[in-house]
Amino acid sequence: MSFELRDKDLAGRIARLELRSGTIETPAFFPVVHPFKQSEDLPIEKIVELGFRQVITNAYIIKRKVEGRRVRVHEVLNFSGVVMTDSGAYQLLIYGTEKVSIDPVELVEFEEVLEPDVAVIVDIPTSDTATVDEARASAEETLRRAYLSLEVVKRSSDRIAWVLPVQGGVHLEVLRWSALESRKLSEFYSLYAVGSPVKALEKYDFRKVLDMVFTVKSAVPADKPVHLFGGGHPLLIPFAVAMGIDSFDSASYILYARDDRYMTEYGTFKLDVLSYLPCSCPVCGRFEPRDLLDMSKSERTRLLAEHNLSVIAKSVREVKEAIKEGRLWELLERLARSHPAARDAFGRFIKYVDWVEKLDSRFRGAGRGILLVETTSYYRPELIRHRVFLKEYLKYALSEDHAKPVVLLPGDLRDRPFIESRIYRKVVEVLRRRGRSPENYVKLVYVPFFNLVPAEISHTYPYSQCEISHTSSRKIADKMFRAMVELVKNTRSEVAIFTCSKYYWSRADVVKKNVCSLADCSRVDFVEICET
Repeated sequence: MSFELRDKDLAGRIARLELRSGTIETPAFFPVVHPFKQSEDLPIEKIVELGFRQVITNAYIIKRKVEGRRVRVHEVLNFSGVVMTDSGAYQLLIYGTEKVSIDPVELVEFEEVLEPDVAVIVDIPTSDTATVDEARASAEETLRRAYLSLEVVKRSSDRIAWVLPVQGGVHLEVLRWSALESRKLSEFYSLYAVGSPVKALEKYDFRKVLDMVFTVKSAVPADKPVHLFGGGHPLLIPFAVAMGIDSFDSASYILYARDDRYMTEYGTFKLDVLSYLPCSCPVCGRFEPRDLLDMSKSERTRLLAEHNLSVIAKSVREVKEAIKEGRLWELLERLARSHPAARDAFGRFIKYVDWVEKLDSRFRGAGRGILLVETTSYYRPELIRHRVFLKEYLKYALSEDHAKPVVLLPGDLRDRPFIESRIYRKVVEVLRRRGRSPENYVKLVYVPFFNLVPAEISHTYPYSQCEISHTSSRKIADKMFRAMVELVKNTRSEVAIFTCSKYYWSRADVVKKNVCSLADCSRVDFVEICET
């Protein structure tokens, strides 16, 4: 197996995953297919037609069916693409060890005979209701089985990429311990997987899922692909990818269809409450909700499954394009407004943004600008890096050895770069009329989202390569004012603040109220520039 990085944005990445049966591009979704009943649900030929070159099936079910016969999984499925086999852990999670008995070594030996491209060892899933002790027991047993399976893993690693699930569930301290212990086996296992998120996903508790993803991703080797079991909702996929997940699997497309549930990128609806089908896939282009409801159950299920899988495929494509364009953050912002669970997920994502920033690409090959539209935009990695730079810049520029008077001027949102704007030219004229040399000033542009920008670098990325909302929230303006307050407090030289009635946040009365109420403005000269 080889894993070659092609593009990245936030912690998300596009890569080529080369396996024995072919090469797939990640992020990749693996539709779950039943090894013997898939034609009743949605034939594999149709899955391929929808753009999927990879599927996942259940080795435990195959083993029970073939009763000792040697078979190859590609022959069982009549499929030549990439096949991943699960070991039966889902059955263990649902039915328990009392009803499902799986010998961990015997099963991986059977998977070796099946010769899938990717195979999962027999892990012990952590139930969402598990206590800390139960979670630790499942994590320890999974690791024990990972070591038990090593002989099979080593001798078949030239043909099969083996997956090591990380267990611990929502008990993050256990999950992190498990992930760190799993690192010790990175020489032998090709992929890692976040285990046991299914119940949280079913409840739309995406926050817990992102907690689990971060815990695993921040502990396992960065060059290893990471899989998310059960990640089958199009609303979750962009957030999970942005946290660094490379592949997913789920049977959601067929399970939802059996329950007459219709997927969209912003939520799921019961078919009987819809008057129209808000989609342009082949199914929705041919039928109305009433047409589907009048069909037989089997026909309706097949068509809904086809639609649901089309929506998942669209979500994956959209995420990839966002990564290519450097717009993954903006995609998350848009989705966050579509569903409360997505908004909560974005809030949890922002919690980890300092970690994400370290993985985010510093350069955008396409040179596209960023969109700063609401409070969440303040936490973009580009702005985090700007604030780190600004802190160091001001520490130097305002030091006793380099002390100069300071000019603060408003950034015209429609006239950039700021250093070439009409406002900047007016400020220079005012200073010269007063007999002052502009070159002797530290010139800083104050503007929402960025807070303060050194004028001399305002033509560089992203200061000129962005679009800033004219109606940014008071919270964003307050952050800018706090930066101005700190500047006034830390500056021993004179300060000139130019105001502009054109923008609310730059009106003289607003600036004086927000700055002078917290800092001594006796050395500050206020000048209205838009009326000069």
